[in-house]
Amino acid sequence: MSIRNRNIHSLTHAVFSYLEKSKDHSIGVRLALRRLSDMNLSLAQIIDTKPVGTRHQIILDEAINEIDHPSLDNIALKLKEAKEYLVWREDNNNYYDKGADLGEGYRKCNLHTVLIGPDACGYYNDDFILGFFMLGPWTLYRDHRHPAPELYLNLSNRSGWRLKSQDWHDHSAGSFVWNEANSLHAIRVYEKPFISIFIWLENIGHPCIVVPVNDWAKVEANLKNRSYASVRLKNLARNRPED
Repeated sequence: MSIRNRNIHSLTHAVFSYLEKSKDHSIGVRLALRRLSDMNLSLAQIIDTKPVGTRHQIILDEAINEIDHPSLDNIALKLKEAKEYLVWREDNNNYYDKGADLGEGYRKCNLHTVLIGPDACGYYNDDFILGFFMLGPWTLYRDHRHPAPELYLNLSNRSGWRLKSQDWHDHSAGSFVWNEANSLHAIRVYEKPFISIFIWLENIGHPCIVVPVNDWAKVEANLKNRSYASVRLKNLARNRPED
């Protein structure tokens, strides 16, 4: 078997192993494991696909290099080894109805790769998706819902989440977010890029639906202002004369 196939196999099983160790953390983890346990994830079953790179390589590398929670060491290592063999795609309304407005930040920098699914670079499945998802810094992934129940495993040290139109709460690396079918959710990304594992358990053929919330302009303006402030501080530090 090729190095590519071995790396994708190792990465998939690193995720599976983490989920097995975390089955008491979320009902979503247990439901995902139930689906995964019925699949043949052997090396021989890996699909032969050509790698596809991304224009967001620098941001992707930063996101992966920032995965430093000790419990995620093996996933981080296997992702670093496999990333050049994966198929990286941007969502240009592929998961949404035509005309859906996901906002400037999302359109500017989003990225995913699928290890298990109908268009996977690892294992084929027609009603299940497991992959990695990335967003650029200072992004609002606007409130949306979908019929597919969804589990996130956060790999980034800090990301903001709004679930069921409630208040924003930050989640840390190693935390799970479980979204039941058609449960509204949004993500807010800060100064570091966001990266996570995402799983759609079933009903994956139905589109996501953006649900307008009246504070989008305020949240996005705040993120943009903080982005400008961050750039100014970096420039000042870069130009400060040495003692």
